[in-house]
Amino acid sequence: MDYRSSYPLILQLVSRGIDIFLATAGIVVLFLIFTNAVLRGAAGFDLAWSLEVTAFLLLWLTFLGCAAAASRGAHMRVTELVEHLVPDRAKPFLEFAISLVVLVLLLTLIQHGHNIVLHTWAQKTTVLYWPVGLLYASMPIGMALTLLFHLYNMYLDIRRARGARTIGPNNDNDHDWEDYE
Repeated sequence: MDYRSSYPLILQLVSRGIDIFLATAGIVVLFLIFTNAVLRGAAGFDLAWSLEVTAFLLLWLTFLGCAAAASRGAHMRVTELVEHLVPDRAKPFLEFAISLVVLVLLLTLIQHGHNIVLHTWAQKTTVLYWPVGLLYASMPIGMALTLLFHLYNMYLDIRRARGARTIGPNNDNDHDWEDYE
């Protein structure tokens, strides 16, 4: 389920900014790899700096892509077991428990990523002399943005679950799911 239409303006802007970065960086990576392959094949040399830029962009694409997927509710799930083995009344509690596990995982990744950045910031890359910590900063920043989207998604899911409990054939409440987005 795509959550973005239910986000406040600031989260929508952050999500759009991430999408723009992902599209732009993806095109740059393709261009650099293609150009480097052509130069290596046709001219016998390559652009050494392009390998570092590509590595940086690929890491940032990976972790910011995680945040983009979280804003869309598009992370992969295996739902067959839950659908067939878990009673309907227990499903919201299971979803909440899974969300809590994801929260703990994201917080752990942010903490460890921050430690890695601190320990590698003084190191420099071999060609561009950029801080290696900048490369590793993609993890805590990407996971922090993922956490931000995940927390708001949890909030929206809780609101929807509360609204769904009041909706039914015996209630005068004629709201539907869109009222809670």
